[in-house]
Amino acid sequence: MEKKKVLFISSEITPYLPETEMSRKSRFLPQGIQERGKEIRTFMPRYGSVNERRNQLHEVIRLSGMNLIIDDTDHPLIIKVASIQSARMQVYFIDNEDYFQRKHVLKDTKGNEFADNDERAIFFARGVLETVIKLRWAPDLIHCSGWLTSLIPLYVKKAYNDDPLFVNAKVIYSVYHDDFKKSLDVNFRNKLKMNNISNEDTELVDEPSYVNLSKLAINYSDAVIQGTSKINSEILEYIKSSERLFLDYQPESTYIDAYNDLYDKML
Repeated sequence: MEKKKVLFISSEITPYLPETEMSRKSRFLPQGIQERGKEIRTFMPRYGSVNERRNQLHEVIRLSGMNLIIDDTDHPLIIKVASIQSARMQVYFIDNEDYFQRKHVLKDTKGNEFADNDERAIFFARGVLETVIKLRWAPDLIHCSGWLTSLIPLYVKKAYNDDPLFVNAKVIYSVYHDDFKKSLDVNFRNKLKMNNISNEDTELVDEPSYVNLSKLAINYSDAVIQGTSKINSEILEYIKSSERLFLDYQPESTYIDAYNDLYDKML
């Protein structure tokens, strides 16, 4: 029997970024799922704070070189990869000079959110899906963690839904305690536009706040997980009223088995 394929997409993974509950889960969950007999691929952004030399990142030339157009501007997509030897797993990094070379993740030194975080989220989401297409790897399940991945469910179900690699893919969205304060750029909805995405599909993010973006992700997901013990209360209520398959918060001692059981139920 062919192994089931799980694609993990996270905004942070340790040891490349400091330890948080999200970065730890995003590091150990793929390993645990691989050890339970599934095939995995893992992606994160290549922020400027990721030390390339120490972590031995190198560019994958055959996957790089594509341009993604956002707001009528071409942005070259660069793919890098690193190995976590002890886990026998690779991590793919989505890179671009304009979006991911700066030394900070989502905020500057003064704690202000970057003005182009909207485009960074779009570029990251599309970059991952385009790279998976280049890899010719059809995931059965796509597990997204953190708000930076919140556009993946929409893109999978709408823009890429006629691609044979994604046509049967189920999507899980993990909600964490990673709220941003200031709404994203006012032109966000226009920038999101792609084939098969109508105005109606993005109506919810007319005001692109953290809550609305999270709701958009939930609407296009097949299941939702509460990733941290505390999440935004409005979002928690929305999940419960959405009738999506929902897994509540799982502590570090049990989450891998609980998530694996959820995957099996969905597959």
